[in-house]
Amino acid sequence: MPESLHGLPIGYDVSGDTPERPPVRSILGEFAALEPVDAQAHAPALFSISHGTDRAEMLWTYMFQGPFPNGEAMLGWLLRCEQSEDPLYFTVMDRASDRPVGMVSFMNMVPDMRRLELGNIWYAPSHQRTRINTEAIYIMLSVAFDVLGYRRVEWKCDALNEPSRRAAERLGFTFEGVFRQHMIIKGRNRDTAWFSMLDGEWPQVKANMEHWLYATPAGQQPPVSLTELNRRAP
Repeated sequence: MPESLHGLPIGYDVSGDTPERPPVRSILGEFAALEPVDAQAHAPALFSISHGTDRAEMLWTYMFQGPFPNGEAMLGWLLRCEQSEDPLYFTVMDRASDRPVGMVSFMNMVPDMRRLELGNIWYAPSHQRTRINTEAIYIMLSVAFDVLGYRRVEWKCDALNEPSRRAAERLGFTFEGVFRQHMIIKGRNRDTAWFSMLDGEWPQVKANMEHWLYATPAGQQPPVSLTELNRRAP
């Protein structure tokens, strides 16, 4: 039974300490490392992997920025990313090659309400749906839930962005609905699909991610997809 006040139902108590901001430092995994954006050091590789072919430049279709006309333009954006605190940007590094393969960010952080969003996520086509990008999200979720004590992590995308919607569900997020005519991006309408993960859901998702990431030796394909593992969860 829900608690009541003056005869009206009220939510359960969640009093406690307010989480701190995510730490601005390198966060290491087995396959991926998240490094604070270093515009001068990272710009050449990030531009190279995200420009020059139709397949590479497709990744900017639903992003707020890009593609960029040249490397200098992308460097200017990365310099702004470097100084930003919300979104708090990271370059995703492939630990095997020590080269940048994409970007992620913590954003829309509301410590008082213990919620934040994972966003501005993109990877080189060669590293999409690999252990590297899955581990990057695993690291971010671990920081949000296990280190900082957030209650809710959000994932939002253009409702037309089917790859991002599939990724959210594959990673264990729950679809909540669509905000119609939510934004105007690059002069075009954006309906926004909302997904979330709650702290009570994280332990099972975490176990599934760890099984998919680490139970099969590197270089071998896990026998069960992460999507299937999350669908089997009680």
